Amino acid sequence: MKKNLVIVESPSKATTIEKYLGKDYKVVSSKGHICDLATSGKGGLGIDIENDFKPTYRVSKEKKDVVKELKSLAAKSDKVILASDPDREGEAIAWHLARELGLSTEDNNRVTFHEITKPVVLEAIQDPHKIDMDLVKSQETRRMLDRIIGFKLSKLLQNKIQSKSAGRVQSVALRLIVEREEEIRKFKSEEYWTIGAEVKKGNSTFHAELTKVDGKKPKLANKEQAEEILEKVQDQPFVVSSITNRKKSKAPKLPFTTSTLQQESSTKLGYGARKTMSIAQKLYEGVDLGGTTTGLITYMRTDSTRLSDLFVQETENYIESEYGSDYKGQAHKKNSENAQDAHEAIRPTSINYTPETVRPYLTNEQFRLYSMIYARTLASLMADAKFNVTSVKFLDNGCEFSASGQVLIFDGYSKVYSKYEKQTDTLLPVLKEGEQMNRVEIKGDQHFTEPPARYTEAKLIKELEEKSIGRPSTYASIIDTLQKRGYVTLDKVSETSKTKYFQPTDQGELTNQKLQEFFKKIINVEYTAEMEKDLDNIADGDEDYIQFLKTFYADFEPLVEKAYQDMPKKELERVGRTCPDCGGELVYRNGRFGKFISCINYPTCKYTENADDSLNELEKEEKICPECGNRMTIKKGRFGPFWACTGYPECKHIEPLKAKAKPEPTGEKCPECGHDLVRRVSRYGKSFVGCSNYPKCRYIQKAPKAKKEEEASETSTPTEQTTQES
Repeated sequence: MKKNLVIVESPSKATTIEKYLGKDYKVVSSKGHICDLATSGKGGLGIDIENDFKPTYRVSKEKKDVVKELKSLAAKSDKVILASDPDREGEAIAWHLARELGLSTEDNNRVTFHEITKPVVLEAIQDPHKIDMDLVKSQETRRMLDRIIGFKLSKLLQNKIQSKSAGRVQSVALRLIVEREEEIRKFKSEEYWTIGAEVKKGNSTFHAELTKVDGKKPKLANKEQAEEILEKVQDQPFVVSSITNRKKSKAPKLPFTTSTLQQESSTKLGYGARKTMSIAQKLYEGVDLGGTTTGLITYMRTDSTRLSDLFVQETENYIESEYGSDYKGQAHKKNSENAQDAHEAIRPTSINYTPETVRPYLTNEQFRLYSMIYARTLASLMADAKFNVTSVKFLDNGCEFSASGQVLIFDGYSKVYSKYEKQTDTLLPVLKEGEQMNRVEIKGDQHFTEPPARYTEAKLIKELEEKSIGRPSTYASIIDTLQKRGYVTLDKVSETSKTKYFQPTDQGELTNQKLQEFFKKIINVEYTAEMEKDLDNIADGDEDYIQFLKTFYADFEPLVEKAYQDMPKKELERVGRTCPDCGGELVYRNGRFGKFISCINYPTCKYTENADDSLNELEKEEKICPECGNRMTIKKGRFGPFWACTGYPECKHIEPLKAKAKPEPTGEKCPECGHDLVRRVSRYGKSFVGCSNYPKCRYIQKAPKAKKEEEASETSTPTEQTTQES
């Protein structure tokens, strides 16, 4: 008996969905995109510019076996259902699958799952629809734009200034980082003073700030001006002039979108954008809950804050049952202008999957992220928190001081979300108008204005979203690319700081400078944001994609030609030695993994060596390849330097630079899973004790603090270590 073939993107998702659909269905995975633009044709673009931008697609080399197997399975099936992800990229994957498998785009052979739960999957499979060709055209247009801009600008920059790449969105993100750095350099700090009063009544102490002098806002630019005010108020009565009481409500935040999840995960959990999306992907695709695999969250690539009516009703009943009717709020929805509202917000698939009930089935990282998503969604449907706010003004010889305090009178949504929000009550003692305060200490404080802060990952993501640059689903790869290309670094400003900030490198600044000099019309915030609107219009069927590409290319190509003509070549930095192979000068170059030394006569002479002197000394050891007998050399890779055979590509033997220390058993058992605990050495050279069952179990034993250290940090909280380094 023939089965119905369902094709999804992810292998783990395939397993889950097949269990839901039963014996009449076979579910397999395409493992993502199967096709991409070819690198043939004029300029290697894979696009026939002169023939209405006709693209040429090729099945990627690593996917040929996948496609071959899919064709075989499709031929044996009654029906083929395309169930790639419910977004622009997923629609394009469905279209490529249809082309390769000979399926008609006029047939109802496309289904989408916004969450991987049995009821939703069974409902969706009964309601197939046609592939949305407008959405496909939008993705195809975006891909062609990225290919044209990326290939042409990257080739130009490699030729002129040895930069590795440029991109439609990547280069605008780089511009934001460089512009912020320029603002910081130009910033001139200015001195200013504030005057505050520490007021005591009974056992209470509170702070009041000088807000007016003779009815005007004070501007104290130096110590002399501050001392003038201090002389005026010293030894004068400090009198309560007015007391105002009011009630204040604070509404919960909206449910997570892709962007806000990445931001909150960065600031609250310390997870980068790529890590956040990787964890969320697993929660979406499904987790084995003791024999039943189910998706715990809805689709994690979304701009929408909408929640389904069914989920809202289920959650409202849950809130009333668990917390009482007073805690019931209402569903809020606020989408940005360019939000794609086809999906819901990121939410739990069921409010009954509480973090504690699913904790035994999750890794620590999955649990932390799921807990935050759960709390945020639940809180968004709860009542506002309510406060009593008191504002007090004091008079002292024509100088007005202000103090305020608030008391939480109803916790509302903060009952479940307080862990992720800073909120403290500032209490004021009971005061009366006309009351004279006797225990008051007034003093001035010197300050200096500070430059704007550099971007953290969360702030850069927020800026990109607010300016409509790219899509939130691409932010992780944009941030990764900027770092891999050596254009920016993401580092702590000090050893004690936990926060990392972006800083442009010299090469990043040079790249931005040249792009702004020759491509300012294209590489800017407004143009890129307008382009996203055009792509949305194409997706909605409201704009012709060929005409859009023609208009873009007419603007872009003359700029490329002018840049080739007018952009000067960057001179290679000389090392000051000659090549031992051919006698040419040795120069510094930038490679995939950093700076290295090579012969100026490359590619005629292919001599290279490391720019790191310590590695060059190590290389003098004359290491021989055990497989082919050739000399081995030190090369740099993604994870640092390693020994590689000079006979590559015929011989691909590699070895680590240093032998890795074997885990040392401690004789103890892991308190979480029962496996042996072992002592390891991290990549930073520090010793730690962790579970031998890593990565399935990520338990790390907290190191005992020295007595003095404990005394010095009685009020501090140890940072939770969430990943085990092997």
